[in-house]
Amino acid sequence: MDERVTSPAAGYMTEERRMIQETAREFALNEVLPVANELDPVQGDIPMELRRKLADMGYFGMLIPEEMGGLGLGCFEYCLVTEELARAWMSVSSIIRQGNNVPRARFMSDEHWRGLHKRSAQGDYLGCMAMSEPQTGSDVSGIKTRAVRDGDDWVITGNKCWITFADGADYMTVIARTDPKIDPNKRHLGLTALFLEKERGKFPKGLSGTPLPKIGYFGWKTWELAFDGVRVPKDAVIGEEGKAFYTRAKGLETARAHTAARAIGVARGALEDSIKYAQEREQFDRPIAHFQAIRFKLANMATEIEAARQLLYFVCHEIDTGRRCDKEASMAKYFASEMAERVTSEAIQIHGGAGYTKHHQVERYWRDARLTKIFEGTSEIQQMIISDRLLGRHRDPVSRGKSGGGED
Repeated sequence: MDERVTSPAAGYMTEERRMIQETAREFALNEVLPVANELDPVQGDIPMELRRKLADMGYFGMLIPEEMGGLGLGCFEYCLVTEELARAWMSVSSIIRQGNNVPRARFMSDEHWRGLHKRSAQGDYLGCMAMSEPQTGSDVSGIKTRAVRDGDDWVITGNKCWITFADGADYMTVIARTDPKIDPNKRHLGLTALFLEKERGKFPKGLSGTPLPKIGYFGWKTWELAFDGVRVPKDAVIGEEGKAFYTRAKGLETARAHTAARAIGVARGALEDSIKYAQEREQFDRPIAHFQAIRFKLANMATEIEAARQLLYFVCHEIDTGRRCDKEASMAKYFASEMAERVTSEAIQIHGGAGYTKHHQVERYWRDARLTKIFEGTSEIQQMIISDRLLGRHRDPVSRGKSGGGED
């Protein structure tokens, strides 16, 4: 039994949470890991059969209220499950976030919106976010994709980039500029979120895309998209017109906690594989686990993972109790992602030359860990948010409009 499972975890781990964690761990190791080991080396997609199993476990609806067909759980439970899934395959820990919340467009009645959440919780209605652009990443205010009113429609024109799951999604949230007048001091205004429904596996008329040649995060494709007169109804607006920047800012604490959990999961996978390898690999007539250099590496790796986990637990607790923790959420995301790169790199070192091959999974954890420092706001964006809370925001036109966005 893993000591962490039975530890008090600073009082956060109730029996219910422990059971959720243990169930997710068993599922991840038995159902996800074998699929990851088979498909990640050949850049295969997450099979529909596995997605159905995720839905049966309720993972697409953890944050959806029970009255809408979900489990009605909190950020803490969501991140517990996320860490376990990421330990097996980070892409699987990410796909559950494509459910768990359906943004509400103006055309949706209460009944319609509830129905979509029920389908989402069942894994039958998943979305993606189209926000980043080829020249626009952290600086959300620099978005150039346009949406212009034409009768009863919005007509969207422009290019988007880094859109994961664009092909497999049932709907897409598109962030576009609807106000052509740009105040240099308020560039973040004039952006609107639009709800674009689409057929799964296809793109609507006027939308084309090309998969990006990623070095990791396999299991699904990430796209560069071209919008050429794509139409959505005038009442497809999500939230307030021209205020998408603020709409996207809501929920970033949970999103960054989720990313921290993913980083911790991949780091833990690397640690556990390294412990096993060190006990089996022999040099100089003994297992390399007997050498102090290896033992100390493992000790440092385990310590960093646990430090990141405890910070994440605090953030999840604050989110679930309704207290503001944007600074701490950025700290958790920043620390966990930086930690994950260090730990997975050390795992490759422990494996030696074998770690630089696809015969072992540590190279996958290493590649995926590197991405956690980039998406959901880069490490530099997190440092900016933290320092702004410590020192006060440095108010100049260049720094405004940088939220780090959300994962596309």
